[in-house]
Amino acid sequence: MKIDKSLMTGSTTMLILKLLSMEDMYGYQMIEQLEKRSENVFTLKAGTLYPLLHKLEQQGILTSCEEQSENQKMRKYYRITEEGRRIFDEKQKEWSTYTSVVNKILGGFGFNEG
Repeated sequence: MKIDKSLMTGSTTMLILKLLSMEDMYGYQMIEQLEKRSENVFTLKAGTLYPLLHKLEQQGILTSCEEQSENQKMRKYYRITEEGRRIFDEKQKEWSTYTSVVNKILGGFGFNEG
């Protein structure tokens, strides 16, 4: 199923932080994991991901370091900071409230119709 990109825009940071809260990852690994875990609903392009990672790093939400992989290739791994974990928790709460309200409106629960 194709999802309107504008719906995904607000959740991209939260999804990246979720991945990094589980383990340190390099960029392409994040792209692959998002696709796999979302059954190809979330498909990020490198041109979208890397500017976001750099912005999050500048804000102190992520840190990065270069490490050599098993095939001797140098990769830049990203790690969530304590501040990043705090922000992730806030974003999860916001998302929960947002989706709850949208579902109420779409389902018509709790509102007087008339």
